[in-house]
Amino acid sequence: MGASGSDDRHPHDRLKRQLSLQDATFLVVASVVGSGIFLTPGAIADRLPHAGLIFAVWAVGGLLSLAGALANAELGAMYPRAGGDYVYLREAFHPMAGFLVGWLSFFAIFAGTIATLATGFAAGIGAFFDLDAPFVLGIAVLTIVATSVLNHVGVRWGALANNITGYVKVVALLSLGVVAPLTGKGSVENLRPLVEGIASAAPPLAFALALSPVLFSFLGWNASIYVASEIRKPGRNLPLSLFVGLAICTAVYLVMNLVYLYALPVAELGQVANAGEAAAEVLFGSLGGSLVAGFVLASILGTLNAHVLLGPRIAYAMALDRLFFSGVDRVHPTYRTPAVAIWVQAAVAIALVLVLRTFPNALDYTTFAILIATIADTAALYALRRWQPDRPRPYRAWGYPWVPALYIAANFVIVGSLLWFRSRESLISLSVLLAGVPFYLLFRARQRRGE
Repeated sequence: MGASGSDDRHPHDRLKRQLSLQDATFLVVASVVGSGIFLTPGAIADRLPHAGLIFAVWAVGGLLSLAGALANAELGAMYPRAGGDYVYLREAFHPMAGFLVGWLSFFAIFAGTIATLATGFAAGIGAFFDLDAPFVLGIAVLTIVATSVLNHVGVRWGALANNITGYVKVVALLSLGVVAPLTGKGSVENLRPLVEGIASAAPPLAFALALSPVLFSFLGWNASIYVASEIRKPGRNLPLSLFVGLAICTAVYLVMNLVYLYALPVAELGQVANAGEAAAEVLFGSLGGSLVAGFVLASILGTLNAHVLLGPRIAYAMALDRLFFSGVDRVHPTYRTPAVAIWVQAAVAIALVLVLRTFPNALDYTTFAILIATIADTAALYALRRWQPDRPRPYRAWGYPWVPALYIAANFVIVGSLLWFRSRESLISLSVLLAGVPFYLLFRARQRRGE
């Protein structure tokens, strides 16, 4: 892999290349390992009441994410620019395709996830201190403001926070996997059967539906592509950050599922809302449950900070092409951050907090949105291989064309199952996508007038 991709930066991009491989890798880790591994295993065990199927669905989720990462690694190294899949779809198909996916990513995925994480964090704080609803709402808003301020004053500060929280998460969770069997309070029998009866334990559609919360827990595996114009040696470091970060996250998730199943029988695991807290209470008593509950809140805060750092780069990239609201492409003269985009995102997330008010139990609409976006940018890989065969590619996707095709096919199955079983959430995502059409036409007309 070379040091950089061709056509290195957007001609008007004024962000600075200052993120290392470690920074980019732990952006992936901090983005992925958040609340999902604690809050989704119960729903997965309910849908797949078989230990072997539980491990299988998490492994498949990791492999599917890797298949997407292989495609994104090639695309990101080709176009090491801010904005991620907005750039790839614009180059491969049409500016409108890039805009709509960028619009969906900014408003439904990043701002929506920030709002959800902020309300979840505030709810946890509120429960600990027995606060009334208005105070909880205020904590959610203040959390968004505080993390936005941190990323406003410098990408290095935001990256440092991600590195610290990422290291703490990985060490703490892997250590839990070592310590859990030493307590002797769980049972190895809970891990059986791993293979016997696996074919009849759940129908294929149940497995596909269980992949929704798994893929939600893996959301963020492509985090570093959004800050590609700020990564040093992106042709090398961007692909490595995706692969190393995803490998760390997959290992952590499989270890945590071992802990959960050691502590709780599958039937009991399927009934709990917070698997981490429930397992810790079994293994370490009530104090352990309280400590894990606190760790979950810290983990949510770290993931929220990563999303606050990443999301503005999408709006910033669209504004550079004059396909977003005026002024969003402004960079702070001292801090060299996309300051206006950061505060636009904060305003949208706060508005969503005021509408949502409570932590939603299901985020299938977010999963549906990210599936649409990643299917589209994987399709862009095929288009660019055909239309730009001579363009320098510092990294070429392993397994092309079969592995990306498998990724697209598998995700279409999951999209179909979500449309069938979670039609309301899926239609919300599609509505957000379609809401971008009149805005694109407005911005495109302004662009043509040279405004």
